[in-house]
Amino acid sequence: MGKIYTALGLMSGTSMDGIDASVISSDGDKEYLIIVDKYYKYEDKFRDELSRIRSKILTSEDLISFETEISSIERELTLLHANAANDLVKNNDLNIDFIGFHGHTLFHDSKKKISKQIGDGNLLSQLCKKDVIFNFRQSDIENGGEGAPLSPIFHNAIANKILNKEFNNFDTINVLNIGGIANITRTVQWEKFYNLPDMLQASDIGPGNCMIDSWVRNNSNHMFDNKGELASYGKTDSLMLNQALENLHILPPYNKSLDINDFDISFVRGLNLENGASTLSDLTAEIISNAIIHFSNSQNSLTVVCGGGRKNIYLMNMINKKLCNFNNLKLIPIENLGIDGDFIESQAFAYLAIRSLLNLPLSYPKTTRCIQPCSGGILVSNY
Repeated sequence: MGKIYTALGLMSGTSMDGIDASVISSDGDKEYLIIVDKYYKYEDKFRDELSRIRSKILTSEDLISFETEISSIERELTLLHANAANDLVKNNDLNIDFIGFHGHTLFHDSKKKISKQIGDGNLLSQLCKKDVIFNFRQSDIENGGEGAPLSPIFHNAIANKILNKEFNNFDTINVLNIGGIANITRTVQWEKFYNLPDMLQASDIGPGNCMIDSWVRNNSNHMFDNKGELASYGKTDSLMLNQALENLHILPPYNKSLDINDFDISFVRGLNLENGASTLSDLTAEIISNAIIHFSNSQNSLTVVCGGGRKNIYLMNMINKKLCNFNNLKLIPIENLGIDGDFIESQAFAYLAIRSLLNLPLSYPKTTRCIQPCSGGILVSNY
């Protein structure tokens, strides 16, 4: 075991509802301990402004066209992250070594190898009087990768804690994150860690919450389908569902990163609120269940689910229903293991910051399609 660092991870996800903040201690390898997690909700005015700007950025050219607006929202977002970081450290009497700052993804295009996160690392360092590691994705992109997903190496650490406790009877453990975009990691046991670059597999697999959230926000005064209640009252349009599956054509091999703008919900236009939510939820469940089957590779497999989508009871029930004929597959929410699934991403960026400091790989050829394992992140000290 190497030196233990204490890092604060900050994450603003595609739901655009707030900041997840986590402090962990870790050696950047096999050892990690969760110290504290806290969620900081955005005020409606800021959330609406962030959403408005996010909706304008549809191409890489838009990043230039709306540069002034982007700079303004970036500063405000950084100030909110600084407030969150300072509050968490002060109120828990913590001494952290540095901050892992993901920022907020404004635009991601895997084909053009562009991933734009807003968040000023220099300003955050100044306001928090701490070293900050940010811009995690650029190195991976420069090494031929997609820039996402970056959490798989932390998913692997989680899975091995599970293995050590009670689940060593499974051939494989997958970690499924249902955020705005869904991604999955097929993890590797520590004793096989020497072959990690060849064995650790992960990918974005399709929509998570993004299509459902977008539909609900556009057609009601709700921000999301709470527990899947709207979908549960609706009826899926099978014709629309099958046509959408054919048009999206999300099938193995899963080898590209995705953005919420990759998914268009206009095909359910004309349905009422509940039927649209049901149809989009069934579409999402079909895509996710297919990916679970693929990554389980016909083995005795446990899939642990984190991210906001695990709270959508209708969605989870539909995924389980589609997997019911596969007796070798088990699906459980991460809470069943005593882990809070709301903060996996913020914990991951604290862990990634430690690995970045140690120049350890953040991504691997079979997680982001980079040419070789590569580290990433930029360290700034501006205080």
